[in-house]
Amino acid sequence: MILIRADATVAMGTGHVMRCLALAQAWQNWGGRCVFAMAGSTPAIEGRLKEEGIEIEHLVADAGTAEDSQETLRLARSKNANWIIVDGYQFGVAYQQAIKAAGFKLLFIDDYVHSYPYCADLVLNPNVQANRNLYSNRNPSTQLLLGPRYAMLRREFRPWRNWQREIPAVGRKILVTMGGSDPDNLTAKVIEAIRKLSSLETVILVGGSNPHLRSLEALIEHEWMRLITDAACVPDLMAWADVAVTGAGTTFWEMCFLGLPGILLVLAENQEGIAAAGGEMGIAWNLGRGADVTASTIAEKLRQLLSSSETRKSQSEKGRDLVDGRGAERVVAFLSDLELRRTVESDREVFWEWASDPEARAVSFHNETISWEQHTKWFRAKMEDPNAILYTATNGSGLPMGQVRYQIEGKRAVLSISLGVLFRGGGLGQRVLTAAVEKLFHDSEVEYIEAYVKPTNTPSLKLFAAAGFRRLPTKLIEGQEGVHFILERNAFA
Repeated sequence: MILIRADATVAMGTGHVMRCLALAQAWQNWGGRCVFAMAGSTPAIEGRLKEEGIEIEHLVADAGTAEDSQETLRLARSKNANWIIVDGYQFGVAYQQAIKAAGFKLLFIDDYVHSYPYCADLVLNPNVQANRNLYSNRNPSTQLLLGPRYAMLRREFRPWRNWQREIPAVGRKILVTMGGSDPDNLTAKVIEAIRKLSSLETVILVGGSNPHLRSLEALIEHEWMRLITDAACVPDLMAWADVAVTGAGTTFWEMCFLGLPGILLVLAENQEGIAAAGGEMGIAWNLGRGADVTASTIAEKLRQLLSSSETRKSQSEKGRDLVDGRGAERVVAFLSDLELRRTVESDREVFWEWASDPEARAVSFHNETISWEQHTKWFRAKMEDPNAILYTATNGSGLPMGQVRYQIEGKRAVLSISLGVLFRGGGLGQRVLTAAVEKLFHDSEVEYIEAYVKPTNTPSLKLFAAAGFRRLPTKLIEGQEGVHFILERNAFA
């Protein structure tokens, strides 16, 4: 059970809650339960959370205060929560300290480096510019999840992972979204800019909490321009569009994932770093603070981008290279009661039992029966090998469920994974593999992980493909054909 403490209001927008929704969905996929604790919300946001089967509890204390933390702790105890996830700029150092002092595990989502010293168990910052030096003032036990590798996208984006965008010679379809609230009404300025161009098919997304909704509706005078409130099909619309004009918040990661070229406007101070990085990396054009940009400037930049297929193609490719859409699953791997501990001598016997299982032997590149003596010799050699890393996967009770083995060769690691016969077929393999990959990338300098699978081993073929491994041509392994998989560390993580 996890408790998420996040708010959504007209002033702060909906981004904190929406990325936490992505985390909640991933947690649900792993069989977990979730409750949102909110001191501020909107009807649209609450409706969306309820559609996802997520419980909502309303707090009466002012957000970020000592009373807030105590109310949140009482709620966490009553719900038997294991983790508390906190997301919002109103939560400071004292808030972290109160949760940790109460004995709860804490994930602190922090893309603005606003709450040091950090004492949370995990600190998550998905921004490109996030680095360990920004978090030098933290407890030694605090783990950092940094970079776009951990950008969390909602469930509806998952079917688009292998989709390929077509780049037309001239773009004619525009998507506009300034977030869930847009208190400064920059959407109206963008509409004015688009109306300066020739008739271009345009979809404008606004949240139901947008205070300017009625005035925006009055601006839609042409059949080629549509206004959609609380869109339920954002990935479809991003796939439809040739370019986007958007704020540099959560939407930026969604654009990257779908390879949508675009123009970024800074809606708030915390978006400046994202917009600057996106512009410097050539993922989008950064026009800076939206309040300072004229409609004429936006119109001219749109005209240039729509007419340059080379620029749009380059932006699209760079964005897709940055975000693979698996960030929420990676974060959940750190929250699970699944533990990957280093293998110890007492695991020797259960490893032999797993390796001797007929199903395991059938999918191994070495099919022959393994004697206890052979296994003991192999096990001790691996335990003494400085280039071998062995993990034992256990549940919350410490029961061994499977093993993961890495053989390190410089920046390369070759992976092997197996589960005990009692733990197969229930999705545990995906959880163990995700956790093992994150642990290696987090704790080492390895740049890519490889694995080899027999072509007849259908479950493992599906397992590695679902975990984001790229399938390469087959190779001969011990004289047998093996399907070659590779997973590269995100270059910008």
